[in-house]
Amino acid sequence: MRTFQQIAPLRTYLRGIRQEGKTIGFVPTMGALHAGHMSLVKRAAQDCDLVVVSIFVNPTQFGPTEDFTSYPRVLQQDLQVASNSGVDAVYTPAVEDIYPDGFQTTVTPGALAQRLEGQHRPGHFAGVCTVVAKLLNIVQPDRAFFGQKDFQQARIIEQMVHDLNFPYEVVVAPTVRADDGLALSSRNAYLSQEERLAATALNEALNEAARAHLAGEKSPQALSEIVRERCLKEPLVSLEYCEIANNISLEPIEDVDSCNAVILVAARVGKTRLIDNIVLPTRLS
Repeated sequence: MRTFQQIAPLRTYLRGIRQEGKTIGFVPTMGALHAGHMSLVKRAAQDCDLVVVSIFVNPTQFGPTEDFTSYPRVLQQDLQVASNSGVDAVYTPAVEDIYPDGFQTTVTPGALAQRLEGQHRPGHFAGVCTVVAKLLNIVQPDRAFFGQKDFQQARIIEQMVHDLNFPYEVVVAPTVRADDGLALSSRNAYLSQEERLAATALNEALNEAARAHLAGEKSPQALSEIVRERCLKEPLVSLEYCEIANNISLEPIEDVDSCNAVILVAARVGKTRLIDNIVLPTRLS
């Protein structure tokens, strides 16, 4: 496995790979690698000849009261995990390499970024889009791989790539979950044992709503209430939002069967903020 800290050597290496006619898969991460990240690596290895992983805790996507300074940073452990998983190259830039002195150009996402996480974390998606655009430009992969757990983020990146005519394919892979259903996240490391048990209420609530939908419930309000009631049963879980939206536009819907819908939730479990979602299939009448 090759490791790179600077842009120029990475580009030189990848230029040689392309000249050999090989395809490049890219998995951007903020580190603290877990099985969810590795599932993206596995998918990238299946689809492409070479896999590049970036590890960069991006400061511009954190708000002033968020956990940038405390976000898990375990680089040596991450490098070992990546090596054991068959990653070909890891890019670990410093903040000053991504945002050098005088940096002033950013990517501003549109309507997809205004609701949900965008409403609760102002500026977050501008930071995400800017760093992803830069990383895509640096790596220039054939395909870039993202997880469905960050559903809104993945949609925004898909839209950015389309709108800006980037010649890269965005692949969104299914959420990876622990045996008890909790979506894997680097922030799960913040949870105490008691909080970790309580956090399973999010996936359970989403599944209860999905079962109600399969049984014939079409009302977004009714499905949202199912999620809220399940979360209320767990004192350590404080639901920030539960939204049922069109899974393309992310706009609210009046009838779950009018389109492919997604239920998106965000909650505090203790002091830890977690997100999750479930996609509902269109019911055929």
